[in-house]
Amino acid sequence: MSENTHVDENRLRGAEQAQEDVKPYSNFIHDFIDKDLEDKVYDKVLTRFPPEPNGYLHIGHAKAIYIDFSTAAKYNGVCNLRFDDTNPIKEDVEYVDSIMEDIKWLGFDWEDRLFYASDYFEKIYEYAEFLIKKGKAYVCDLNQQEVREYRGTPTEPGKNSPFRERGAEENLDLFRRMRAGEFPEGARTLRAKIDMASPNLNMRDPVLYRILKSHHHRTGDQWCIYPMYDFQHPLSDALEGISHSLCSLEYEDHRPLYNWVVNESETEHTPRQIEFARLNLTYTVMSKRYLRELVETGIVSGWDDPRMPTLCGLRRRGYTPESIRSFCEKIGVAKTNSTVDYALLEHCIREDLNKKAERVMAVLRPLKVVIDNYPEGQVEYFDVENNPEDPDSGTRKVAFSKELYIEQDDFMENPPKKYFRLFPGGEVRLKSAYFVKCENVVKDLATGEITEVHCTYDPASRGGNSPDGRKVKGTIHWVSAAHALDAEIRLYDQLFAVPNPGEDGREYKDDMNPDSLEVLTHCKVEPALAEAAAGTGYQFLRMGYFCADNKDFSREKPVFNRIVGLKDSWSKAAKE
Repeated sequence: MSENTHVDENRLRGAEQAQEDVKPYSNFIHDFIDKDLEDKVYDKVLTRFPPEPNGYLHIGHAKAIYIDFSTAAKYNGVCNLRFDDTNPIKEDVEYVDSIMEDIKWLGFDWEDRLFYASDYFEKIYEYAEFLIKKGKAYVCDLNQQEVREYRGTPTEPGKNSPFRERGAEENLDLFRRMRAGEFPEGARTLRAKIDMASPNLNMRDPVLYRILKSHHHRTGDQWCIYPMYDFQHPLSDALEGISHSLCSLEYEDHRPLYNWVVNESETEHTPRQIEFARLNLTYTVMSKRYLRELVETGIVSGWDDPRMPTLCGLRRRGYTPESIRSFCEKIGVAKTNSTVDYALLEHCIREDLNKKAERVMAVLRPLKVVIDNYPEGQVEYFDVENNPEDPDSGTRKVAFSKELYIEQDDFMENPPKKYFRLFPGGEVRLKSAYFVKCENVVKDLATGEITEVHCTYDPASRGGNSPDGRKVKGTIHWVSAAHALDAEIRLYDQLFAVPNPGEDGREYKDDMNPDSLEVLTHCKVEPALAEAAAGTGYQFLRMGYFCADNKDFSREKPVFNRIVGLKDSWSKAAKE
């Protein structure tokens, strides 16, 4: 069964861009495919992305999506989207919807090739009966604990279930009664009849079906038995005509079982499973269990918390699909597990936003500056480049008046040597405006804190140009107090304080970064940012890259998230 999906123009453009981003480089997966095509094992390439709808996708899934779709594109093939929905206890339509949204956002499209494992439940059941009749599967009455005990260890063989030699007729009767709902959960399973002495534990009579009396989000209460992943997955691949089943490295030991299921079921089509290294990223966790725990315990605000490695979290943080695809292309495809430095992901978003993000002025921790010799009530406007990296980005008008806001860090009453920002008696350039010189400060009598800095300006320095050739080393940004927009700015950092959370037996929660979020209120930004589009990235001059929060932003209450700072440690390290 398939389901048509509506694709708007923006998503079509994103899909086209994703195709352009696919690089023609080769890797070991392509080498296998080249050989298969040369030997005429397959006449076309058909891949699939098979998420389980039991959580939100994260950056590790982005790598798998990129590999599945880009591999198909390289060979002018297609990639299906198939939900492996065989565990109704943990699955929900919420996850189905979020997964489709994330894939579309990344710029990939499955067109009319949307499938569910539940589409094949009846056919998979028929394959199970076929294996029973062949004497390759049997109904087992051992409970879960007993199955584990009988299984053996990596160094010791398992022992046969006492129910292993049941006849095909009895097994068929019991299996049909399992389907009819006659037995309680845990009472019986259907197991493959392979080899309890196999050195591969996955081949020691694995469970193919279990009883689960749970409501399924698509099939309702039609079924009370559900196939296990290792049984359903190869059969679904075969039924769809998948040529190359690309999966992460933890399934390498499952490949013999994958092949056994396909061969013993005598399917018309025989897919080939190829494994690649999964993505591990420093300063984060990828386990769905851990991510769900972070959400359910309230450590983060939700699956889309901008500190989460989920795609919806990265999207809300301000990461672009282009940056994620660039990251996936840069890390490549390997056969050996490794850990990628988070700095590379940050480098990719900087690289992307540097080309297209508008430069704007925003003051996160405001300090008022009064220009004493500037005419009272006068307002003038300066032309400021939107993006020096993009000659077609144009300019905008920025208001200037007698009272301004600058960053607190851009003023120091008693500066050290080589401090080139504002200080008493010192002169700086206000970005694109004038030279100003600090004359005195006003302090709060109770606290001694500086509340205002009083300056004079040089009218001849309009536009930030030196009128007489004198050199001013410091240039700082500013916003006009009369025109500034109040905004909330959320400074996000990595969720964990150490590169490998939970390493050496530690509890992963013990490695949380207590400074992963700082919320600043009453920040001052250019008034044009009231019209910022949710999710649009900007470079706040000298402060980093920020985006309008796609959930909480409004004209009445602008909220911006820090995507990443300006410093690019990965790029520097790579050059060294």
